[in-house]
Amino acid sequence: MTWVDDANAPLLTDLYQLRMLQAYFEERLEASATFDLYVRHLPPRRNFLLACGLDDVLTFLERLRFSPEALSCLATLGQFSERFLDRLAELRFTGDVFAVLEGTPVFAGEPILEVVAPLPQAQLVETFITNQVHLQTVLASKAARIVCAAAGRDVVDFGLRRAHGSDAGMKSARAFFVAGVTATSNVLAAASYGIPAAGTMAHSYVQAHDDERAAFRSFVELYPDSVVLVDTYDTMSGVQKLIALSHELGPRFRVSGIRLDSGDLASLARAARAALDGNGLRAVKIFASGGLDEYSIADLMGEGAPIDGFGVGTRMGVSDDAPALDMVYKLVEYAGRGRTKLSPDKQVLPGRKQVVRQLRDGAAVGDVIGHCDEALDGRSLLVPVMRDGRRIDTEILAAARDRARREIAMLPASCTSLVVADPPYPVAISASLRRQQRRLSEPLSR
Repeated sequence: MTWVDDANAPLLTDLYQLRMLQAYFEERLEASATFDLYVRHLPPRRNFLLACGLDDVLTFLERLRFSPEALSCLATLGQFSERFLDRLAELRFTGDVFAVLEGTPVFAGEPILEVVAPLPQAQLVETFITNQVHLQTVLASKAARIVCAAAGRDVVDFGLRRAHGSDAGMKSARAFFVAGVTATSNVLAAASYGIPAAGTMAHSYVQAHDDERAAFRSFVELYPDSVVLVDTYDTMSGVQKLIALSHELGPRFRVSGIRLDSGDLASLARAARAALDGNGLRAVKIFASGGLDEYSIADLMGEGAPIDGFGVGTRMGVSDDAPALDMVYKLVEYAGRGRTKLSPDKQVLPGRKQVVRQLRDGAAVGDVIGHCDEALDGRSLLVPVMRDGRRIDTEILAAARDRARREIAMLPASCTSLVVADPPYPVAISASLRRQQRRLSEPLSR
């Protein structure tokens, strides 16, 4: 069942957002506000994050409206006046959005997205925006590490079955593709997003036959170019049966690869490669799966394992080592005045901002966060993506994927390493922005 559609999407929010909206309307606090979405701290095992999820945010904002059914649902809560519900019936998002484009590496403290809109509108959308950008940025960041570890080998998304629900299963396939994953086993995601679909066979198919070689024969007669799973009983015995099948079928044998799903993958890959090559099957590739992540893939690559591609499921699908980010959406300006927050370890930089990436010989050497109208050297990362509630442009998914490839290649090697970068990638705050923060903070802290 799909729970969220255009009719009820505005209800995918926290109750306190709606309570605040009613208070804003009653107090006539409806001037322009700016909210920043950013991550306070990188997880311990992350040297960078890969921005993702913007497309869903813009679609949501363009379609935002309370249907009669949604308003009826709110009326049953007994917390909202009829006058307020009438206001909600008229509510549309009319603001501007500035964002880091999908596939761009980002770092702690840098705004990934800025919303500039009347305060009630900007407040209401916090929950949905954070939900979508958080999930997809978490997963794209994990996938980027796995793609880097695979060092040019194909990576296929096998994560749907253990994804945290159907929405996560769909959005994860998209985020993985942005990060450089080659294909997905998720048929609906492939059809919806135009991502290549890929699949092999399950152990159950082999088990359903009385003879492993007969199972291979039947499968490749139906799918001649398939990847065959050879480790249901004994891996090297399975390889030998496939080799025997190649002799039996002769020119009709077109199997593209074998899949190793268990055991010592490096040793088995070497033995399988030798056996295949020794029987004239050099074109048959070796595909590995089974509990893989960036660390195990990097180990296999370090051992020189002759593996041509990887199927990665659970550990990428849930980003198991860093499943959450300290992502927040904070008010930084209201009615033309910067706003800040002084809570320990949760301070807020005031005002609209720009993030510039400084380059040297085509490589990224550091970022600076400053005022939106401040003259800073470097390439601006926050760009206008929505004006007056309408998307400025629609970017195809391939463009975000190409951007990720280019931008990750520009990062220092320490960022793409699996060990913690020391020192971390430098992110500075401009002197002007620091001064404004101090000016605002002094009277508030008395």
